[in-house]
Amino acid sequence: MKCKVSGKKIFKFMSFGKMPMANGFLDEKNFKNEFFYNLEVGFCKENYLFQINDHPKSQKIFNNKYPFYTSKSRYMIKHFKNYFNWLKKNYLTTNSRIVEIGSNDGTFINNFKNFNIEHCGFEPSKNVANFSKKRGIKVIPDFFNLKNASNLKKFKYKTDIICAANVISHIPNLNDLIKGIDLLLSKKGVFVFEEPYLGSMLKKISYDQIYDAHVYMFSLLSVRSIFKKFGFDLIDAVPQITHGGSMRYVISRTKTRTVKPRLKKLIQKEINMGMNKIDRYLKFKKDCELSRKNFKKEIENYKNNGKKICGYAAAAKSTTVLNYCGIGRNYIDFIADSTKEKIGKYSPGMHIPIVSIDHFHKNRPDVTVLFSWNHKREILEKEKNFSKNGGKWISHVKK
Repeated sequence: MKCKVSGKKIFKFMSFGKMPMANGFLDEKNFKNEFFYNLEVGFCKENYLFQINDHPKSQKIFNNKYPFYTSKSRYMIKHFKNYFNWLKKNYLTTNSRIVEIGSNDGTFINNFKNFNIEHCGFEPSKNVANFSKKRGIKVIPDFFNLKNASNLKKFKYKTDIICAANVISHIPNLNDLIKGIDLLLSKKGVFVFEEPYLGSMLKKISYDQIYDAHVYMFSLLSVRSIFKKFGFDLIDAVPQITHGGSMRYVISRTKTRTVKPRLKKLIQKEINMGMNKIDRYLKFKKDCELSRKNFKKEIENYKNNGKKICGYAAAAKSTTVLNYCGIGRNYIDFIADSTKEKIGKYSPGMHIPIVSIDHFHKNRPDVTVLFSWNHKREILEKEKNFSKNGGKWISHVKK
């Protein structure tokens, strides 16, 4: 297997086995026709890139029924407001042009619209793209790539900021992506993006970050190496707490902006962790296997003691956990979720019923598996009565 960016052979170090689509929530009548693929991960020594070896085509993942709306999370609305203010303080002017890659329902880009910034979003999932259009946001309902970027004549070499959040890791062809960025970005423009951070995943053993849409898990070492080949510098990085630990990367054309002093320290920290060597990823494999063993044992102990168990938040990440650990309806009665597109369907692979939050309140379990552990504070505040009445929250992530 070859690296999707360098073309060099990658070191395959772990398989999660056959896996369904992470967001492939389905009706009972479709159980027999469910799509599965082999989820394997590898490491490229050429550019330090952690990647999925095989993955479904993007069109299977980002379609007309993509079941994720950023605006459903108050926490993420606030985060994107802060992200916008940070960009405004450091890089925006009133005459700026901005492009957002993967604009979802417009939660982030709406801040630029309200500031009268000339903007354009790219969003391939038609349902969420249409939602943002209704908010008056300029959005192209398609993937960001070199071909589609070339149609933005007004933005060619005049875009001051190209931004993204939790989407660049979804794009298999990074070489084409960077060519599209190169076509649009102004001489001193910046490309700023946030992604779940590889270093956080390794520390927390949060292997649920690995699923079909997350083709890559980025590090500072990999981002610097990949963009350098295209005439770009990594000039800054800012750790974030979103998604259980993310990193905000700032990219500019080579030698057009000053590299921030903190970047050197952050990169050295990665080297000290061994993130540039395969041994660290072999350790991660062992950590995952132990985590799976312990988590399933914890679930079994509750079940054997007569406890009623459910899940909370049918996040894409839950698909990896349930299928990798082999936890199905024999352990978990249902998964509660607030997304209407998921309610009434079944979880991918393990076929656990997805129910409403109201159902959760009326049929309180003894133990609830918190799949969206990265939104723990927000969810526990929302469901504080469950805890007050003796309900217990658990998660496979212990750190």
